[in-house]
Amino acid sequence: MSQRDPETYAIIGAAMEVHKQLGDGFLEAVYQEALAVEMSLRRIPFEREVSLPVFYKTQRLKTSYRADFVCFDRVVVELKALSRLSGSEEAQIINYLKATGYATGLLLNFGAKSLEYKRFANTRKPK
Repeated sequence: MSQRDPETYAIIGAAMEVHKQLGDGFLEAVYQEALAVEMSLRRIPFEREVSLPVFYKTQRLKTSYRADFVCFDRVVVELKALSRLSGSEEAQIINYLKATGYATGLLLNFGAKSLEYKRFANTRKPK
């Protein structure tokens, strides 16, 4: 992360503060609530538990995804509280981006001794 991407940098900074205060071992819901508080304190615009529409070709499907957060109206943020990430969590955020057309996604894992984060970019054209 660099200053060329101030939005994800700000979100990761908020997540690092949450992990610093709480450490590992809590349920995902605890980190989600604490991150909402921290992002509010930092004036990071967000929505929680956002229903993300899924499209097949031009047809909107009845099925939707639910993202933990959407920040700045364009960054999908998915939280985990696992001792170790597997490929399925990465696939989940990639699918969120592909299905919705959002440009950027962050996967934040609070379950390890140090906060783990991965940034994903959607290279497909927005719908």
